[in-house]
Amino acid sequence: MFLPEGIKRLVMDESCQVDDIGMSEASVLLFGDKVLKVQEQNEEAENEYGMMRYLQGKLPVPTILAHETVGGKSYLLMRRCPGQMACAHEYMTDPVTQCRMLADGLKRLWSTDISDCPFDQRLIHKLEQARYNVEHGLVDLDNVEPDTFGEKGFRDSEALLQWLYDNRPQEEPVLSHGDFCLPNIFGAGETVTGYIDLGKTGIADKWCDIALCYRSLSHNYSGRYHGTDAYADLDDMRLFRELGIEPDWEKIRYYILLDELF
Repeated sequence: MFLPEGIKRLVMDESCQVDDIGMSEASVLLFGDKVLKVQEQNEEAENEYGMMRYLQGKLPVPTILAHETVGGKSYLLMRRCPGQMACAHEYMTDPVTQCRMLADGLKRLWSTDISDCPFDQRLIHKLEQARYNVEHGLVDLDNVEPDTFGEKGFRDSEALLQWLYDNRPQEEPVLSHGDFCLPNIFGAGETVTGYIDLGKTGIADKWCDIALCYRSLSHNYSGRYHGTDAYADLDDMRLFRELGIEPDWEKIRYYILLDELF
């Protein structure tokens, strides 16, 4: 793989391996204690770099070692986060500790001051991004929930988009990760130690992260990402008990459906 000279000097002759966990289209290379993320230079890549800079010293996000844009590609070299992913076997077999760590990660986001946050991901902006994806054929229909479209769901992505516009919920703005799925959250015991993949991070409704976290837990426990039903049934209420809130199932459904268009 081509590497810009500045990046190449920092990794030198270190061996690397490809990280293929998660759904991202970016290429991720692991170099010892470093991570190199290579992706198309676009709004999401700019958002990730901007939010990572903004959150240095505020939250446990990767330390930036270098960032270069060459030939329409973004090259972001970072320190690896300590701890392990929330979908690691140790967490999947200890759901109490897992949900306490995830709840810690959500609460730390929500307690972060957003008065000068540089990126706004509230619905007024998010729905316009969704409209662009629909109008330009960018919706990945191969990776949607089985009941989103078809006989028991929406006719097509245009019908879903219109429903999302017509049913916008009241928002509770906080700092939102935007893709709060298990592979993007690192922890040690009950404490979050790292947030990665910050391309959708910014000001948004707190229920966006709750919804995607809940969906990610459901998928991981069902074996969707493991090829087998390897883990015990998910306790639907455990995350909410750790957060100290009652689930708002309508909002959870709304934000899961919104994510289908991204």
